[in-house]
Amino acid sequence: MRRSLLCIALLLAMGLLAGCGNKGPLVMPPAQPGSTVAPAASAPAPATSVPLPD
Repeated sequence: MRRSLLCIALLLAMGLLAGCGNKGPLVMPPAQPGSTVAPAASAPAPATSVPLPD
């Protein structure tokens, strides 16, 4: 009895988890006309020079 309840609970959990998420193809939406994305400004690399031993 306990084993059948465990199996039913596991099947129910798997069924509920299988229904999660977006449906359909995973594609980017079409771009809106006139909207352009500006490139991100790159930050200069930090100056971390370590003196070499002599």
